[in-house]
Formats: sequence, C-alpha cells, structure tokens
Amino acid sequence: MKTLYVSDLDGTLMQPDATISPQSVEALNSLIAQGALFTIATARTPATVAGILRDVTMTIPAIVMTGASLWDKNSGHYTRMRFFDREAVSKVVEIYRATDTSSFIFTLDHDMVDIYHIGGELNELQREFVAERIDSPYKTFHIGEPLPDDLSKVVLLYTMLPDAKAADTYEKTRLLPGIRAQYYHDIFGPEIGILEAFSDRATKALAMRSLADSLGVERIVCFGDNINDLPMMAEADLAVAVGNALPQVKEKADIVIGPNTADSVVKFIREDFLMHNA
Repeated sequence: MKTLYVSDLDGTLMQPDATISPQSVEALNSLIAQGALFTIATARTPATVAGILRDVTMTIPAIVMTGASLWDKNSGHYTRMRFFDREAVSKVVEIYRATDTSSFIFTLDHDMVDIYHIGGELNELQREFVAERIDSPYKTFHIGEPLPDDLSKVVLLYTMLPDAKAADTYEKTRLLPGIRAQYYHDIFGPEIGILEAFSDRATKALAMRSLADSLGVERIVCFGDNINDLPMMAEADLAVAVGNALPQVKEKADIVIGPNTADSVVKFIREDFLMHNA
C-alpha cells in the first residue's frame, strides 16, 4: 500500500537538542532508498529546516511554515504558497500595532523569505531568534525597516510573548475573517506563549492532503506531539502520538508510541513500511 509518512519536527522526530539522531537519519535514508515516502510538517522555515534535514536524502517536498508552503530541499524552491488576503493581514497588523504586540512578519517572494518586525521592542527570545538566523541564506531580516507597501506576499506572523500577552492578542485576532490564529506553548515552557497567524487556507492538514493527492498515495500516517498537530492528525488515516506528547494529543491519536528521545517515529515507520511492503 502506497503510504505517505508525515512527521512533525520539534518534540516528535527531533531530539531535545533540536537534531535528528544519527540512528534515525541512517534508518530514514535506508527506508527512502527502498521507496518510502517520507516528509516533515513544521512551523519552521527552511532557514532551520535545511540544517536539520542536511543528512536526510529527501525525495519529496517538506511542509513548512505550518502549511503556508511546500519547500523542496534539493532545489530550494517553494510551491503551493498560501498568502494572506491583503485586507486580512492589514487588520492583523493594525491590531498588533495598537496593542504593542511585538511580532515578526514573514513575506515570501522568488524563493526568499523576508522578515520584518512590528509592535514594540524585541524581547530577549525574539533577539535570540534573530541572532540564530541572521546569517541564513534562506531569509533576510529587515528589523527597524518599514513594512513593504505591498502586503500581498505575507505568509506568516510569528512571535514568542509572555503568556498573558499572547493569550490576550490571540483573543483579539482569532475571529478575524481570512485569518487562522494559533496560540500554544512550546519548548519555552508555560510562561511563554507562541502566537502565530496565517491565511485561513494555510494549514498542515491541507498541505499534507495536497501533497498526498499529488503523489497518489492510498494512506497517510502522521506523527505529532502538540496542539498544532491535531488538525493534521485528524486528516491522516493513522494518527500517531509520541510518548512525550501532550495529553490532549495522545487522547486523539490512534496509537501512542515511545518518546522522541528513543527514535520512536523512525522505528514505527520502519515496521509499518516493511509490513505493508512485504
């Protein structure tokens, strides 16, 4: 049975040190060489995805920026971009500015991500975010520069804020037409809220389904650990939660496997692939 395997990165496929273990890399490459269709679905952009997947012999595009685009590691090309409606993104920007919500705005054009900043001073986490990516060939920062006049190429607003601030801004934006806002906790802990906004046409689930249709697969197996993985897991034929996933994610999963620290995703893929391709 032709199956597409889709894994979240942080907390799922990756180790706590934000790498894929050598054992998982070796096993993935062997499976891909045998014909396994494997990809990742992440909120990350290629600026960090490229390094994480450096040693993985990817043959199909990755789902990046939480489904706002597909990205081909081998060519560097983006496809299936899902941009904000101009009126919708203008309204989000207006609210962020009025509430001093410090946020990054990502635009995508000609295979280059440009990142602007609005809404007050950068906090410590945001400064670290810039410092870790400032030399990336996949994105250019424009901190302190005005937004472009043309907002037709905006794909994402992303920020890390004190939890109460993130929750408050989320409530102000979550019902805006044309917007899909997300608020959740990630690796920074419960005192920090992650706030994202996308076009309502940009989701991991929709991107995964589009990729599956283009590949003509009969079955989708996906892996996740966090709240933002649930729509993708609901779309899959088999939803798998890692052992360290949030309780809400485990509850919705069809299967719960071992934790991300034990190469559990790749072990499951290997067993499943061999069973369906014996």
